[in-house]
Amino acid sequence: MTADGFIQLGLYMLALVLLTKPVGYLIYKVMETDWLSQRKWLGAPERLIYRLSGVDAKKEMGWKAYAIALLAFNVIGFFFLLLLQLLQLWLPLNPEQFSNLSFDSAFNTAVSFVTNTNWQGYAGESTMSYLTQMLGLSVQNFVSAATGIAVVMALIRGFARHSSTGLGNFWVDLTRSTLYLLLPGSLIFATLFMQQGVIQNLNPYVDAHTLESTEYSAPVKDEQGLAKLNQQGQPLLSTATTQTQHIAMGAVASQEAIKMLGTNGGGFFNANSAHPFENPTPFTNFLQMLAIFLIPAALCYAFGLMVGDRRQGWAIFSAMAILFVVLATVVMWAEQAGNPMLSQLGADTAASTLQAGGNMEGKETRFGINSSALFATITTAASCGAVNAMHDSLTPVGGMIAMWLMQLGEVVFGGVGTGLYSMLVYAVIAVFVAGLMIGRTPEYLGKKIEIFEMKMSALIILVTPVLVLAGSAISVLVTPGLAGIANPGAHGLSEILYAYSSAANNNGSAFAGLSANTPFYNYMLSAAMWFGRFGIIIPILAIAGSLASKKRITPGLGTLPTHGPLFVGLLIGTVILVGALTYIPALALGPGIEQLTMTAAH
Repeated sequence: MTADGFIQLGLYMLALVLLTKPVGYLIYKVMETDWLSQRKWLGAPERLIYRLSGVDAKKEMGWKAYAIALLAFNVIGFFFLLLLQLLQLWLPLNPEQFSNLSFDSAFNTAVSFVTNTNWQGYAGESTMSYLTQMLGLSVQNFVSAATGIAVVMALIRGFARHSSTGLGNFWVDLTRSTLYLLLPGSLIFATLFMQQGVIQNLNPYVDAHTLESTEYSAPVKDEQGLAKLNQQGQPLLSTATTQTQHIAMGAVASQEAIKMLGTNGGGFFNANSAHPFENPTPFTNFLQMLAIFLIPAALCYAFGLMVGDRRQGWAIFSAMAILFVVLATVVMWAEQAGNPMLSQLGADTAASTLQAGGNMEGKETRFGINSSALFATITTAASCGAVNAMHDSLTPVGGMIAMWLMQLGEVVFGGVGTGLYSMLVYAVIAVFVAGLMIGRTPEYLGKKIEIFEMKMSALIILVTPVLVLAGSAISVLVTPGLAGIANPGAHGLSEILYAYSSAANNNGSAFAGLSANTPFYNYMLSAAMWFGRFGIIIPILAIAGSLASKKRITPGLGTLPTHGPLFVGLLIGTVILVGALTYIPALALGPGIEQLTMTAAH
């Protein structure tokens, strides 16, 4: 790893640590107090929303009522987005007259954005109208992220409260996280993006004449339109050039801001954050990376405040940060090392220069290897499918780390809300294991971890591996699944494994070599996205309800401290062991074989 890589990673972590405490404190004040809602002017929009929707903000919900409200809201959002895509040709704000989407593609996209996955099997700039982008996709970017925040708030209240049946109010959590966190944050980032050159307009697409041109010959004609002849009696020809480019416009900055801040990831353009209209400068690239981890990291501090012990929040943050720094370093090293099969061809061949400075294949020159590798690590650690480079062109080790980060459940900071509640499940498992080792009933934050919590935790851990591995197995056994593979062999398996890992863990990035916009993959990946989201949220809320009803236990001499280095190490070990034991056979058949093939050829 180069000095430039260490500097970029160090500056990024420094900025993240400096912002974690103030943003975490803001989240705590907004979500757990009436700090803003009771102020005359600032709280007026929130009070108006409750009045118009008939919500009693003071009414607490049990975990079942909370889950029903959450599911109902997301099902309605799914149908609204589905209809919007199926009818977009006849709706306004469609200057390019894009046609309605096919049902399977619209179904997949609706599930994708409702579940905060933002998997895209289409090119946004040539498929979606402005209305669909703004009223459909961007709105879901807000409310799907707010759903994740609401769930983690409910789980934290389960740890913080005792002898209680209430976990808060879903409608209040949804409203406050959108109104006071996501909207202002998106406004700030969108303004910064526009200042750097990210476009924001509703203009028709532009036809521009480019410097790159196509030459052709045309006969020279006289005033009567007859072809002129040269001295040999042949038609006199002139050379002309023409080349135009149809350039997409749109409200990109506003969608870019929430796609990053809400760890959504869907790009306005097919090239996503590699497109200069979405990510024009190294500064916007840094801002986008910072936006992805900002709320997930801050939620760790808010967690400490809500349970009454800030050290607990910093312990979770530390485990996430250690895993992230180590894995980011591995990806940077792998991409800087490049492909030895290209560097061994000799100094006198053109191919030998392709990997001389590392693996630049599939990367933007304005970002380079380190910024691209860092971005890839961040976006797969979080449930954000945004990419500024082609993940299909990563080295086998680089691609494997990106894939594995998703397979861990995206607990390394992770998505907005989803990262923390998934990591807290690992914390429950870690204290259970520690309790077995010392012969005591496991406890976490003053709550006994009993049979029900462990059953739900086991279910949460098993949901995504079943979706990923079963889906991948089916896809390599049937003709429609094999038809989408562009690169046969080990890399083809990696493409399929990556797709299901991305879908089931609600990430949305892809190894783009897989042609997934087919009825088979649209429906298979939709199932993985839906059950990967709500198949985890429901058990999380069940755990929260169980914990909230328990009495608080006074820590004793045999209680494992959960705020020190020992617990941080135990938590990291639990995350790695569960992830490795689940997926390592599949990874060995995909990127593992690719790496061995590459090194053996060298």
